Amino acid sequence: MAHEIKVERREGAGKGASRRLRHADKVPAIVYGGGLDPVAIQLSHNDVWLAQQNEWFYSSILDLSLGGDIQKVLLRDIQRHPAKARILHLDFQRVMANESLRASIPLHFLNEAVSPAGKTSGVVIMHELTEVEVACLPGDLPENIEVDLSGLKEGDVVHLSSLKLPKGVEIPSLKLGADHDVAVVIARQIKADAEQEAAAEAAAEVPASKAKSDKK
Repeated sequence: MAHEIKVERREGAGKGASRRLRHADKVPAIVYGGGLDPVAIQLSHNDVWLAQQNEWFYSSILDLSLGGDIQKVLLRDIQRHPAKARILHLDFQRVMANESLRASIPLHFLNEAVSPAGKTSGVVIMHELTEVEVACLPGDLPENIEVDLSGLKEGDVVHLSSLKLPKGVEIPSLKLGADHDVAVVIARQIKADAEQEAAAEAAAEVPASKAKSDKK
């Protein structure tokens, strides 16, 4: 699905020019990469504010429309005001159809509540990751990756290597070795964990108690 964002070329540079833009309810931004020179642009703050509330704004290929000229880009950075509901600046990177790119894609967890772990009292299902960095051609970039938890049981761990990826998509970190095949989801019995912690604390107190007894 194409997501079009209308932009305008930005004149002027520096903090003063950016401040004037923000007072005019515009957001300064930059487009770079793709073998072309960087271009300073501006966007409607209202348009950006509405777009940034959607997941696709951060992980999908966006169509920047400059007077009808469309450039495909990825959002690479967003600066927000620390105290106000304001977007201060955006960085977009151009993408080329025949060049692989890397992007962080959100994970969507399905069927958690109906899984054996989800139905078991005292079991907590922990999402260790909520997004994953993938590499692929722009045309293969998924908006999200679904993680089906319908078969998840107590004690199960879902690792990165267990994720079902769309065709043409890979997880670069998995090429770095088994240590990088980290957990995505863990189904843990919290009662058992509490009992183990209590036992560990009791064992740690024994030497202290023994030391007091020896002093007597």
